[in-house]
Amino acid sequence: MAYAQPFPLAAPQQPKGPAPPTFGPDLAVRLICPECRDPNPNIVEEFGSGDLVCGNCGLVLGDRIVDTRSEWRTFANDEGDDPSRVGAASDPLMEGMEQLETLISFRDGGSGIARELQRASSRSQNSRSERNILTAFRDISNWCDQFSLPKTISDIAKQLYKRSDEEKLLRGKPLDAVIAACIFIACRQAHVPRTFREICNLTHVSKKVLGQCYKALEQAFNLAPGASTTHTAASPSTGPENLLTRYCNHLDLPANVQSICGDIIVAARKHGIADGRSPVSIAGGAIYFTCHLLGKVKSVRDISAVAGVSEGTIKLVYRLYYAEKEKLVKQQWVDEGKADLSRLPPADPK
Repeated sequence: MAYAQPFPLAAPQQPKGPAPPTFGPDLAVRLICPECRDPNPNIVEEFGSGDLVCGNCGLVLGDRIVDTRSEWRTFANDEGDDPSRVGAASDPLMEGMEQLETLISFRDGGSGIARELQRASSRSQNSRSERNILTAFRDISNWCDQFSLPKTISDIAKQLYKRSDEEKLLRGKPLDAVIAACIFIACRQAHVPRTFREICNLTHVSKKVLGQCYKALEQAFNLAPGASTTHTAASPSTGPENLLTRYCNHLDLPANVQSICGDIIVAARKHGIADGRSPVSIAGGAIYFTCHLLGKVKSVRDISAVAGVSEGTIKLVYRLYYAEKEKLVKQQWVDEGKADLSRLPPADPK
């Protein structure tokens, strides 16, 4: 049997002469639909579905496209501007003022150019009144955060300050005192009142100056006593009943102590007991009276530290309550075994 011998393959012959030129990509390439081949393509970017679609025949040319528009959507074509990516949300209280800030770095290699640029920027960006408002708004937000107050109170305080600044109500008064008075009124209007002492401890403003600013704003804004337009003589928003929640929580007292203490304060007001005393003093004395009545004893020192009043003031209110204890304690509490008048320690004569 004979086998065919394979012939060796000839090597490809290289063309003689210079190498052919190389061509780069055509940067003028247009995206044309392969279905309709329209020379003037109508390519639509459907950001809702993430597809690239031909507007003529509906062929999907691509998927998972990246949305390059702004991060917020506006549903009106002619109303308002489309928010940009820079800065926080616009504040209606700062309408008419520039709400974006430009900060210049201190790192200038020791040439001193940064300081000059900062001065020029501060002079050109905002006027003095606008800078004062921005500073006041920043302080109000910081103090409300330190006091664990909700944003609603911060917004009310900012509105009060802006109105007082526009009407020049407290010209010459310290900025801290005006802000403290606005926060105090905002707390009353939001039905979460704070005492003068608590506001003074927070803002480090003297009680005298705070009282002057508060009285001026109260008269200018036509507010009823208590800084609330719906205030009445027995309004719980400004009475000692509203202080019981925080005080009882700080003293770690059960819920029934707060409810019974509130009923005792209402009964005392009805009979004219301890009238003329401050709400803080009444709240402290009522808590001391109720704790002994229910057998949940708390020392005068603990109640004084929470309420912010002296021990003598608490004992004075307790002495007034003790003298009229039969009018304050309901017989139902005694029958149910909740209260016991024999638990009340005798009041000191002085």
